Amino acid sequence: MDIQHIYPRTPERTEKLKKVLEKRQPDLTVVIENVDDPHNVSAVVRSCDAVGVFEVCLVYSDGREFPELGEKSSASAKKWLNFRKFRTIEECYQKLRNENKKIFTTHLGKESLSLYDLDLTEPVALVFGNEHSGVSEEAVNLADGNFLIPQVGVIQSLNISVACAVSLYEAFRQRLKAGKYSRPQFSGTEFNKILNAWLTK
Repeated sequence: MDIQHIYPRTPERTEKLKKVLEKRQPDLTVVIENVDDPHNVSAVVRSCDAVGVFEVCLVYSDGREFPELGEKSSASAKKWLNFRKFRTIEECYQKLRNENKKIFTTHLGKESLSLYDLDLTEPVALVFGNEHSGVSEEAVNLADGNFLIPQVGVIQSLNISVACAVSLYEAFRQRLKAGKYSRPQFSGTEFNKILNAWLTK
């Protein structure tokens, strides 16, 4: 069967995907640790696509199953993101540090920084944890720092997918102001490789 018949490379489709890829941010990564509800994961995926995240790291330890992303909420987003799976936070962090990314966990602590005090224009990974227990102690201790989203309500917490969206849009704001969406972040060779792969999806 002719693959071009299934995935027609029309000039319009090629140009649309090219424009999207030009905005992708390979140095902005989201890490999801042991998030149980697949609907939350799917919502995170949609936010990642919206602000140009290129890669999402999934860390599922203690025998947890990796999530099945919901077709209705993320079908149009998940195929445009790169996913990496890890069984330990240490392995995930090592990979991120090899890419010279700073790692910040969402954690409510005395030394946690405000989201708005982070420099999110630099290579960075933001870690979001389980709905009930948050990020693990190991994830907090091994990170470069921790941050919180300022709030003035009675309940000092947000749903994980909401917290991720708020954080990513702060990153979007900073990066837009810094001009990081005005030029492709991939080399020409890598850009063409990814674009060609996208055109078969």
